[in-house]
Amino acid sequence: MLNIASAVLKRLAFSVVLIVMVIVLNFLLIHLAPGDPVDILAAEMGGATPELQARLRELYGLDLPVHEQLLRYIVRVLHGDLGVSFFNNAPVTELILRHLWPTMLLVLTALFFSSVTGTLLGVFASVSPRGIGSAIITVLSLVGYAAPVFWTGIMMIILFAWLIPVFPAQGMMTFGLDGGLMVQSLDIAHHLVLPAFTLSTIYIAQYSRISRASMLEVLGSDYIRTARAKGMPKQTVIFKHALRNAILPVITLAGMQFGNLISGAVLVETVFSWPGLGTLAYDSILARDYPTVLGLLLISSIVVITANFLTDLCYRLADPRIKKSQG
Repeated sequence: MLNIASAVLKRLAFSVVLIVMVIVLNFLLIHLAPGDPVDILAAEMGGATPELQARLRELYGLDLPVHEQLLRYIVRVLHGDLGVSFFNNAPVTELILRHLWPTMLLVLTALFFSSVTGTLLGVFASVSPRGIGSAIITVLSLVGYAAPVFWTGIMMIILFAWLIPVFPAQGMMTFGLDGGLMVQSLDIAHHLVLPAFTLSTIYIAQYSRISRASMLEVLGSDYIRTARAKGMPKQTVIFKHALRNAILPVITLAGMQFGNLISGAVLVETVFSWPGLGTLAYDSILARDYPTVLGLLLISSIVVITANFLTDLCYRLADPRIKKSQG
């Protein structure tokens, strides 16, 4: 237990250092990018005098040297203040919290659906690797992996919102819907189907291929042959003995894919007008809204680092060899 606690503390210290590096790197990259937010603000106002532009730069601290801006930003972040949005005139923390839960709902739904479905398809394909079912799953995996997310989203809208109108094409809720919590939850779930499935397609393919390859390797092991020789039921051999070891690469992939899911959500949210962090990020980047972009990058980095941290813990719990080495 002490070894596990020590490993957790070391990983926490490493995560804190990594977050500080992310803050500095994000700040420098944003300020090296072309474009001046004051020019865009002036354009939104229909024009501004040089004196007004100078006052705006002073108001937002953009007239200071970059290293002073960076120091002020780090101090604010340490106090939990991510600044004020240039264009929304609202605290960045408030904006992010407002858009965070739709994105997390979309990403976690896609992660759960893709990992479970992909793993089950991979297990099914590994049981009869030369059967027609395995061939169909392999072909669909290749198609799903090769298809761009935005193309899949457009096809889903054409098929299931226009030709067969069973799901809404845009938004998170029906405008003006009146009802209780249950009615609103069902309406959100109805709107969630197409974006979550679109975001899942490429990852279902990856999970099925990884789990299929891992299961084929495990099913050829000596202890599996021994279990079969003892007359154990086929389902027990597959799901109790083989899947437990074969699931380790899937856990690793799930942790690594969490960040990709968030970045992929930007495209999906744009296609389906889903009011999440992706839509906020897209609008903020176009407007050169530095505080909002930096806040989004910081929160996304923290989420990804936390997901990797939890993945390591799950890996230690799932792999008996690591538990044994930890005493």
